[in-house]
Amino acid sequence: MASPEPGGPGAAALDELSRNFTYGAPGAGNGSLSGAWYRRNQIHLFGVLLAILGNLVISISLNIQKYSHLRLAHQEHPQPCFKSVLWWGGVVLMAVGETGNFAAYGFAPITLIAPLGCMSVTGSAIISVMFLKENLRASDLLGMTLAFAGTYLLVNFAPNITQTISARTVQYYFVGWQFLIYVILEILIFCILLYFHKRKGMKHIVILLTLVALLASLTVISVKAVSGMITFSVTDKTQLTYPIFYIMFIIMIASCVFQVKLLNQATKLYNTAAVVPVNHVFFTTSAIIAGIIFYQEFLGAAFLTVFIYLFGCFLSFLGVFLVTRNREKEHLPQSYIDFGNVPGKQMLDKIQPDSNGLSYGTLPDGSDSTKNPSGEKKEV
Repeated sequence: MASPEPGGPGAAALDELSRNFTYGAPGAGNGSLSGAWYRRNQIHLFGVLLAILGNLVISISLNIQKYSHLRLAHQEHPQPCFKSVLWWGGVVLMAVGETGNFAAYGFAPITLIAPLGCMSVTGSAIISVMFLKENLRASDLLGMTLAFAGTYLLVNFAPNITQTISARTVQYYFVGWQFLIYVILEILIFCILLYFHKRKGMKHIVILLTLVALLASLTVISVKAVSGMITFSVTDKTQLTYPIFYIMFIIMIASCVFQVKLLNQATKLYNTAAVVPVNHVFFTTSAIIAGIIFYQEFLGAAFLTVFIYLFGCFLSFLGVFLVTRNREKEHLPQSYIDFGNVPGKQMLDKIQPDSNGLSYGTLPDGSDSTKNPSGEKKEV
């Protein structure tokens, strides 16, 4: 077998592999846990740590809110969730986790941070098993293993570029021909899908979540720009006086609002177990494409490095699908309906008697008769 040509792309790829997977050998840059590798990727690892912690905090918050809903549903007189202190605790943790994700984009590339959303799904599955006593399935263990393996490959083979996100840098990328073509194509696709969704009444999950993903690409671009400029303002010179900062901030807020609106429509029409994995794949793919086009994060990367990175994404996608596959919805015990609690209705009888009684399934007076319009009872 011929050795790769010195200085060629094959040699660069093998050099990258040797730096990432060689442990204990003499010399600098040995292995993904070596001191040299750590020094090269210190800023990126800080962003990765923020993203992983943020996603784990989000997992905890989701389970706290779920536990709060379960407690309220079992109460004799259920109250709205916003009156529960426990539910508000989950909301606060959600905000903390999203803040961690937001800050992570200021320290690491989009193509590294976006796929780490799988940590939220796998973390939520682990926490629900430990604290909500849900069943741990074999597919859960396999999915978690694949997600962790994919995350390891992502961290090792994501683009190793350190960008200083200043206002001038964002302006330069914003008017670049690559981004302008990308935005024009995205607007065309978005308008076509929105036409079929609104005018033709097509509400397929792929259409809804593609609309979400198209908006998400603008979200991650603007989030990284805003987070990066804030980070640059703290460490160097303030960037908050440039108009591009506020343009990106408006794009971030607007895209987030419409993204959440469309995502809520999807969750109302389809089971969460179907929405979560598809949305994760679409969002991550859209974010990676946005990072490659706008911030040019894979510029000069070797083919083998890109291939292993994409393989890591595939493993994380497969892991999320296995963890969420066939997740049954929680079936809470529903008590009978009491018309006395319905506004505008005055009725003391319960329309559904005790299931253990002899009159279960009959009318409140216990007879198998009905009344005709004249008020007379008619045997059935």
